[in-house]
Amino acid sequence: MFGTNLRKLAQLYPSVSELSRQLGINRTQFNRYMSGESFPRPDVLDRICSFFDVDARILLEPVDTIGSQGQILNSPFLTDFLGHGVRQLSEPFFPSGFYRFTRRSFISNGQFIVGLVQVFRGQDGITFVKGFEAREAMRFQGLSESPRSREFRGLVSAHEDGVAFMISRRRAMTYSFNYLARIGSMENNFWLGYVARTVRDGSGERVTRMVYEHLGREFGPALAAARSSGFAEEADLMPYHRHLLRPDVPFR
Repeated sequence: MFGTNLRKLAQLYPSVSELSRQLGINRTQFNRYMSGESFPRPDVLDRICSFFDVDARILLEPVDTIGSQGQILNSPFLTDFLGHGVRQLSEPFFPSGFYRFTRRSFISNGQFIVGLVQVFRGQDGITFVKGFEAREAMRFQGLSESPRSREFRGLVSAHEDGVAFMISRRRAMTYSFNYLARIGSMENNFWLGYVARTVRDGSGERVTRMVYEHLGREFGPALAAARSSGFAEEADLMPYHRHLLRPDVPFR
């Protein structure tokens, strides 16, 4: 059961090698765990459970059953409210794959953040998003630059003519809300909206415009975008991203 569950959890990641690296487990050994040929030591098992935000039931119960217990959005109280938008988001309307995003930095005045996220559907049909904060942004705030600290995850919901994201870093360290609507373009792969972060009043800018560009599902374009992620000057932004962001026009 543990090997089966681990294989299902690993499917959420584009690369088993990268997943093994984030877990600090040798790739060959990780494959042995997934195939059921070997079982991790207690400390390694604890690391795996913490990483995937599951508990010891992963040893005995199907992970799909564990994940479906206590689903908040599909509870009777919220199913026709928040749950409705989550269920209604279709693949044609907001496709899975990799997205490059650009927005003004909240912490470094005059600079912009270019990043990469992956959007994918879970087995229950819910649309998820995951990515990593820029190393420079974490360093600027004096925070750990480890992949575990930088990772953020969230869910995506249909919202009128666009999509809404609710995103958090691990252990709810930070929250943000994103709203995007599709922009008519030659390839119809751009989305424009805004991101709002949850900070105290007086802690600086809290809302700014944001552009999402769908890169497709192939790893090549995603890797190229990942290499150029981080802080950027306005002059270095991709021309169409800069055009949509309108840096000289205040966000209202």
